[in-house]
Amino acid sequence: MKIYTKTGDQGYTSLFGGTRLSKAAVRIESYGTVDELNSFLGLVRDLDVNATRKEILIGIQEKLFTIGAVLASEPGNVKVKIPQLFDADTEFIEKEIDRMEASLPPLRSFILPGGHPAISHCHIARTVCRRAERLVILLSEQESVDPQVIKYLNRLSDYLFVLSRTVTQELGVEETPWKPTT
Repeated sequence: MKIYTKTGDQGYTSLFGGTRLSKAAVRIESYGTVDELNSFLGLVRDLDVNATRKEILIGIQEKLFTIGAVLASEPGNVKVKIPQLFDADTEFIEKEIDRMEASLPPLRSFILPGGHPAISHCHIARTVCRRAERLVILLSEQESVDPQVIKYLNRLSDYLFVLSRTVTQELGVEETPWKPTT
């Protein structure tokens, strides 16, 4: 299989099912941003501090591929078989959040991203996840989107925030609280 097809040279791409859309369409932006998030998660996974979470992060990356497939499919097309997200997928993320939060100090203020490259990478992944969520919500205002996708992305951004705090603790870095000036 050739990596280039030349079919996108005019600025259009195909959904699973054959419909052609502008590469600037909200649907394409949505799954493109999910792909960007997946790449950042690969970076987060490759950090030494996350060695114990490698399998969890791989599982999340696999769910992001599922989300990409859902978003790259024509709504209502039953001819194309695509994987699905389930409540259990989001519940797994929630359990991981709860597990990590059990060993963290209570959150008393907003925290400035940073302190170590590993922490910053978690925050970048979190913000890309939030952007993906916003784009999927925008898409859902225009056409049908599986609500599990929005729910999963919302919970995943929470997971990435708690992961950043966990990594902060594991690395022995002090969190920097936001101190608003008045």
